Amino acid sequence: MFQVRFHGRGGQGVVTAAEMLSIAAFDEGRHAQAFPSFGSERTGAPVVAFCRIADREIRLREPIVAPDALIIQDPTLLHQVDCFAGLKPDGYILINTGKSFAELGLGDFVASHRPERLCAIAATELALKHVGRPVPNVPLLGAFAAVTGIVRLDSVIKAIREKFSGKIAEANVAAATEAHALVRQKMEAARHAETV
Repeated sequence: MFQVRFHGRGGQGVVTAAEMLSIAAFDEGRHAQAFPSFGSERTGAPVVAFCRIADREIRLREPIVAPDALIIQDPTLLHQVDCFAGLKPDGYILINTGKSFAELGLGDFVASHRPERLCAIAATELALKHVGRPVPNVPLLGAFAAVTGIVRLDSVIKAIREKFSGKIAEANVAAATEAHALVRQKMEAARHAETV
């Protein structure tokens, strides 16, 4: 089973992101579940959502305490909430930011993590560019597909089109597709740098 925990703030589409990831996995023939954990339900308040993906029925119902991947939609939470609690040693970390992990003050923390499983992408900028709103959830799903390979971009696109329609759907598809391409380019550049 692959477990993903999403951290963000109310209004950033945290719950929707978990739901779309579960739909993408389900469309690939796997079992999936997504659910939120709310504190105070207001815009800007910290929100956590969870998604589990497995090849067989999922019987667990409790919050994810040992995630395989973290998707952090708001970097301002990094020093306010223990976003990294329970992260598996070989886990993936995806953060919505244009800064490096070192610039975020996380250099020492991630030094022992596999660099190919660390990803920072300016998802809010991509959302503003394509959707016109600062909602980073969908670009982060495109980036997640590129970094982990747990779901395919085509499945993320299908999930987007199941959740949204018309121009909004296509704008989100464009944002997810560009995020996926940017992450793939970064990964390819990093592999090339290792071989040189």
